Amino acid sequence: MLKSLNIKSFFVEIGELSYFASRFFKELFSRPFEFKALIRQCYSIGYRSILLVAVTGFIIGLVITLQTRPTLEEFGAASWMPSMVSISIVREIGPVIIALTFAGRIASGIGAELGSMRVTEQIDAMEVSGTNPFKYLVVTRVLAATLMLPLLVILGDAIALFGSFLVENAKGAVSFQLYFNQVFNALGFGDLIPATIKTFFFGFAIGLVGCFKGYYCKKGTVGVGLAANSAVVFSSMLLFIIDFIAVFVTDIFFEI
Repeated sequence: MLKSLNIKSFFVEIGELSYFASRFFKELFSRPFEFKALIRQCYSIGYRSILLVAVTGFIIGLVITLQTRPTLEEFGAASWMPSMVSISIVREIGPVIIALTFAGRIASGIGAELGSMRVTEQIDAMEVSGTNPFKYLVVTRVLAATLMLPLLVILGDAIALFGSFLVENAKGAVSFQLYFNQVFNALGFGDLIPATIKTFFFGFAIGLVGCFKGYYCKKGTVGVGLAANSAVVFSSMLLFIIDFIAVFVTDIFFEI
């Protein structure tokens, strides 16, 4: 009985999230457009995440190179290191790990912020005063997350490759020009385009889930904590599902 109840509540939540997404697209193309609020959210969501993404990307490049180089040296394939690292980071590791880090900061933050506004009845007050809280609070945040995450992933990938170069330069005395020549020779449009496109869906899922959990937060301070926590868990699960679909579609339309 409990198992069937959990399954039922799961599908109910999926349906509510789908309706929430359809309402987002409806409000997105209707007037008035909240450009100032969107710019403010882009600054809060994107610019303030740069340091976190930069540190994450740098560590990714260092760790992958340090862990992989000894194995390649055993097979006499250390010269393949720049090509292997660039493809693995750009295609999969960079977008997924940076998106998960982004979800931990943004989804929880949005969930807690909108949840506290719901608990303190600020959203209800906006509705009574004639303001559209969904457009002002939800649309701007979801759109900002969708636009900012691809830029952050590109920045994180570049810093990750630079971190990998530092290890290669220290271990194998590889010059900057030689390393990045091999990187750009290894990468093609089949690597860059699918990896960039799926980050838009990552950002959309993170922003949508964070807003959904916070907007419909239950009363009380406990509800705010649950909204923030469940936003991170649910958005992280969606990221893996979207990534699987993206890899499957890429395998069909691009030669991997």
